[in-house]
Amino acid sequence: MKTNWQTKKLGDVCDIVNGSTPLRSNKEFWHNGDVPWFTIDDIREQGRFIKSTKQKITKRALGKISARLLPPESVLLCCTASVGEYAITKIPLTTNQQFNGLVIKDKKNLEPLFLFYFASTLKDQLLGLSSKTTIDFIPISRLKNIEISLPSIEEQKRIVRILDDAFDQVVKVEENTGKNLRNLKELFESYLENILNNPGKDWEEKTFGEVCKYDKTAYKKGDLPYVGLEDIQSNSGKFLGSLNPKKVKSNTFYFSKEHVLYGRLRPYLNKVLLPSFEGHCSTEIFPIKPNKNMERGFLFNWLISEKVVKQINATWTGARMPRANMNLVLNFTVPVPPLVEQKAIVKKLDELSEQTKKLESIYKQKLADLEELKKSILQKAFAGE
Repeated sequence: MKTNWQTKKLGDVCDIVNGSTPLRSNKEFWHNGDVPWFTIDDIREQGRFIKSTKQKITKRALGKISARLLPPESVLLCCTASVGEYAITKIPLTTNQQFNGLVIKDKKNLEPLFLFYFASTLKDQLLGLSSKTTIDFIPISRLKNIEISLPSIEEQKRIVRILDDAFDQVVKVEENTGKNLRNLKELFESYLENILNNPGKDWEEKTFGEVCKYDKTAYKKGDLPYVGLEDIQSNSGKFLGSLNPKKVKSNTFYFSKEHVLYGRLRPYLNKVLLPSFEGHCSTEIFPIKPNKNMERGFLFNWLISEKVVKQINATWTGARMPRANMNLVLNFTVPVPPLVEQKAIVKKLDELSEQTKKLESIYKQKLADLEELKKSILQKAFAGE
């Protein structure tokens, strides 16, 4: 930090106001409300510059809760649950209790966007200050004692201009990289859907139950690897766990290299594994054994196709923990090419998938590097460099 910078506590330069949620059952607090009421969903929908809110409360509700209306250019900082999330207001609003509003006491001494950028650096510090209960929570008393280094207001504005320019460029690169990543996924999905939706003349249509068996063989052998829903990587066919043998668990199914394993319980629904080993798995996983006329890899790609995923999602039963209804899935129609053609299709899809994954890895690393670049820029900015 430069020698002419001052160190202040947040509580010295800001009024810190905690939000609140009006009683949901009281219609007078919510019906025809016109007071913007901010939650983290507003960040997810519009970014960190808040110009509107999804939800509104009434003036009567505002008068009954402990929260107060925050002026424009207040910085919002999440101090519980999604700790470290931040935003800045462009309108007067109030917030729920997850957020604290940092209202600058004197804008002649503290530039709002300087505070906004400073807030973006606080996540690790806030987690270190957390009072651990069931979730992270940072009391206002601790938030007030966080130190902020302040140059002159002119220097603050100069730093903000530099950060704005730098972040504009980084965001553009991030957006292009994210777009390329989405295009890659769409390319594979489009290719797969085109194959399945344009069957050849010699293709047959069969039910899922005709081309495979839902194999509910109880596991009774010695120690073998156990696969839980968390061990399957979504839509990749890959196993995430270790292959250390585990003792028999009650109520598990046996599977071999001939099976396809399909997760049926949300949030693991539509996770599919092509095991290269034998083992036993959770009863929330369907061990599916293709018959001799069905290539295992073709069945895998059919299961992860967008159309089939939507069909399976429509069979959910259970309110708290939705599950796929396998009895309905067994009646789904499957396009069945000749076995030789199935193998050729799987080979092409595997090649495309491999190329896609390599490029995905490059793009994801680029996004990670950009995130580190942003941290580095902020660190230097608030160190006076």
